[in-house]
Amino acid sequence: MQTKRPAAVALALAGALCLTATACGTSSPPAVDTAGGTSAPGYPVTLKNCGETTTYTEAPRRVVVMNGASVAEVSALLALGLGDRIVANGQSYGRSEVPGRASAIEKLPTGDITVNDAYDVPREAMLGLGPDLVLSTTSYGFDAKNGFATRDDLKTVGARTYVSPQGCDQDTSRMTVEDSYRLLRDLGKIFNVGDRAEKLITASRERIGEVSAKVKDEKKPQVMVVFSNMSMGGNDFSSIAAHGIWNDILAKAGGANAFSSASTTAFADLSKEKVAAARVDALVVISYNDPDPEAYARDLLKEFPQWPAAKNKRSLVLSDSIYLGPSNDLAVSRIAEMLHPRSVRADRADANG
Repeated sequence: MQTKRPAAVALALAGALCLTATACGTSSPPAVDTAGGTSAPGYPVTLKNCGETTTYTEAPRRVVVMNGASVAEVSALLALGLGDRIVANGQSYGRSEVPGRASAIEKLPTGDITVNDAYDVPREAMLGLGPDLVLSTTSYGFDAKNGFATRDDLKTVGARTYVSPQGCDQDTSRMTVEDSYRLLRDLGKIFNVGDRAEKLITASRERIGEVSAKVKDEKKPQVMVVFSNMSMGGNDFSSIAAHGIWNDILAKAGGANAFSSASTTAFADLSKEKVAAARVDALVVISYNDPDPEAYARDLLKEFPQWPAAKNKRSLVLSDSIYLGPSNDLAVSRIAEMLHPRSVRADRADANG
């Protein structure tokens, strides 16, 4: 059923999507302002993440966003109106639930980098970009054995570093929507746009709260969440989401993960027989640079016609909104409408008169 992607892609996912832990990031010691050691208005700002303390005396101007099989960091920067600070972006899912975001990401500079085997920025290329801030989804992106510039390497060119929430110990299994808010809030502090970050967070909380209130008394369907055409293990289905932010999103949308008991880690690696034996009431396919994830969803439902999801033709394709990033409210809303259409739509009809 699954199309095996190149080992480097699977490595990038195993080294980023499967990774994660508490809010993180590290960086260099405070930089001396060239104007004489004074800080810009709103600074200094000090953050603790990944065991290091970082002080910013001004907003970064040359930001490199590492791939990390994520779009969380670049999407957060764009949502905060900071796209003009990016000198090289390695992130893209090829699509987005946010209108215009995929095309906006496509237009960002890439730094003309020749990526390494992990589809990311190699050490010498990174240092040559002369960044003052490098963002990585996990600490994997600063590991020398993976061919990357380390935090110490980046300090030599005056660059601070930041690892996103749940990326320090590379264990994404504990990630929740709150980690998305933490990412926005941290970037808001770093760039002195905390007011923008708080507005985004407040709006997201309100939207999610409204949806959750509509479905709180509904029965919770069992949902399979899987990356389309992605192989990260030895079995037929090795990219099934078991634990992580998607479980929090499912719960807020009035659902539950059908495979949460199949693994203690972020992803389950299962045989076709075990997948067939599970009750799957609905299917959510996550698209990661897949040209036709809808076809994958259709094929999966055909392969397991015994699932209630197949009988009811209940499936949904999502990309960036269901993972770490600024748009989790969209995933909650769309999943809730798939699982509980009457409650969501009836309430919307009442609101419209």
